[in-house]
Formats: sequence, C-alpha cells, structure tokens
Amino acid sequence: MKRCFILLLLVFIIGCSSNSDIVNDESGVVSKLSAPGFEDIEETVVDDLKEFNIIAKQWRFEPDIIEINKGDRIKLNVKSIDVTHGFVISQFNVNEILIPGETTVVEFIADKNGEYTFFCSVQCGDGHSNMNGKLIVN
Repeated sequence: MKRCFILLLLVFIIGCSSNSDIVNDESGVVSKLSAPGFEDIEETVVDDLKEFNIIAKQWRFEPDIIEINKGDRIKLNVKSIDVTHGFVISQFNVNEILIPGETTVVEFIADKNGEYTFFCSVQCGDGHSNMNGKLIVN
C-alpha cells in the first residue's frame, strides 16, 4: 500500500514537473525518475496477470507445480471437485476453504523468489497429509 502511494505521488510530482527524465522500456520498468527529492528511483510496474486453473481432489492438486516469475500478478482459480478442501500458501497470505463444485479465486503478487509449498488445510481423508504442491517463483 505504501509502495502504491509513493508511486502515485511520484506520478503526480513528475506530471507537474516539466523537466523530468523518465525512461519507460517495453518490459514495464520505469527507471531514472528525477523529481525534487526523488533522485534516481527505480520502480517496477506490475501489469502482467498470470492465471492458472487448479483442481483439488482427494488427495492432490492438479497441476501440483506452478512456475512463475517474481513480480507476476497471479490469479488462481481453485476448484474442489469432491469434498471440502483447504488451499494455503502461507508466504503469500493465502488461506482459503474450497467448497465442492465452487471456484475460489485467489490473487496475489509474487514479490519474493523461492519455492513455496501449497497444501490442503482441511482434513479430507486418509491421504490428506500428502495433499500439497509447489509454487516456484523465479
């Protein structure tokens, strides 16, 4: 939220200034912002949405491996097709209950690199403890 406010403030200041030096390349990276008090600030603009459909069923997620890039805006459409399940990715504050037959939409920005486990948080039967997958952020 603070980052968004700073970015909006920069846009306002730069828009009001006639001698700003802005370089915006095709990758969405804004660099070399110059405004009074804001010299050489680099900011990444997130505008790509990566969308995935995930099926939850006893006792697995399909797909069980999702690979994305740091900075991607992620939308997961997660649907249980049998019983109530949970869907958790702790590192991105995702914790949802999946109702059978309904699609739960989860959105977040992948703002840190690493490999993160997603898992079912609702006791769903004998194979529950093995119901997990991997989110890889490059």
